[in-house]
Amino acid sequence: MAHTQISKYLPPDINPTQAAIAYGCRALPKLNEELQSEDLLTRQKALMALYDLMHDPEHVYTAIRIGCLESLKDLLMDTNDLVRIKTTEVLYIMATHNVGRDGFLEHDVIYALSFLLSDPQSACRENLHLAFKHLAQLPAGAKGIVNSSLIPSLVGKLQTEEERIQELLLDTLAACLMEDATEALANRVVPFLKEKLLSANSNIRSKAAQALIAVSHPAAPSLAQHPPGGQEPGVAARHHPHPGAPAEGQGRGGAGQRSWGPHVRHSDHQREVRGPGHGGHRSAAGATALTLEQGAPQRHQGPHHAGRGPRGPQDPAVPRAHLPGPQGGHQRGCAAGSPDRRQSH
Repeated sequence: MAHTQISKYLPPDINPTQAAIAYGCRALPKLNEELQSEDLLTRQKALMALYDLMHDPEHVYTAIRIGCLESLKDLLMDTNDLVRIKTTEVLYIMATHNVGRDGFLEHDVIYALSFLLSDPQSACRENLHLAFKHLAQLPAGAKGIVNSSLIPSLVGKLQTEEERIQELLLDTLAACLMEDATEALANRVVPFLKEKLLSANSNIRSKAAQALIAVSHPAAPSLAQHPPGGQEPGVAARHHPHPGAPAEGQGRGGAGQRSWGPHVRHSDHQREVRGPGHGGHRSAAGATALTLEQGAPQRHQGPHHAGRGPRGPQDPAVPRAHLPGPQGGHQRGCAAGSPDRRQSH
C-alpha cells in the first residue's frame, strides 16, 4: 500500500549543479539572464547547463543571436576560478561549430580571451588554447588571431607552458603561420621550434615539424601572386615557353606554318612537289627519282632488293619489259630476255 511520506532524497534525474532549463524557446534566454546574475551559485549553474546545450549547433546559433557571447565575455573577467574555467569551456565547445567560429569573429571574442593567456588556472588556459586551435582551422579565424597581435605571446608561451598545452599552441601556430609568418619570424619562432624538435614528447616533435613546414609556406603563394618583373600570373609562362616547344604561330615547318604533329594525312604523301629549276610539278615518285639523280644518299636495302639495284631511273643497259604471264597478264620487273620461272616449272 502506498504511503504519503515524502522522500528526503532528490529525484535521480536532477543535477543539483545545473540550473533548471526552461521549456522550449525560453530555455536560452532564461540562461542568459542567469549568466548576468549577481549570485555566484546561479552563474555557475547557468554555465553548467549552457555547456550541455552548446553541443547542438542550433542552440549555438540561438545563443549568439540573443547575446550570450557578450555575457560570456564579461564572465571571463570573473574573480571566481570555477566561473572562468566553465566560461572558457563553453566557448571552446562553441568554437567547434562553424557558426560559433563566425560568432567569435563578429563579437571580438579573441581579444577577450587573450587576457587569460597567463591565468593561474591551467584548466582555464587549456580551454583557451582549445578554442584558439579550433578557431584557427578556419582561414578567417587564423587571420583574426594574427591581426589581434597574439603571435608574439603564443611564441613566448612555448617556453613556459605545460606539454599538453604546448601541443595545442603548436597546432594554433601552424595554422596561423600559413596565413602570415612575419610576426612569428620577428620573434624568433624558428629557434624555438628547433628546440621542440629535440623534445622527448613525440607529439611535440611532430607538431613542431609541421609548424616549421608552415613557416616556409607563405613564400610560395606570394611568389605566385607577385612574379618577378612585375608581370601578371601566367604571363611569364606565355612569353617564355618550354625550350623544346615551338614558338607561338610557328609550326615544325618554320615560321608562319601550322604544325600538324605526328598525325600526317595519307594524302600528304601523294601530293605533288615542285622540283628545283622546273616550272611544272612532279609526282612523289618523280621527286624521289630526281633526288637520286642528284646524288642524294640512298636508303639501306634489304636482301630481297639486292639484285634489283637502287630504285629510281632505270639503267639503259638493262631494259625492263612487260612479259606475258601464265594467265594472259603481264609480269613486271623482269629484264628483257630473262627466262620466266613459272614457265620453267
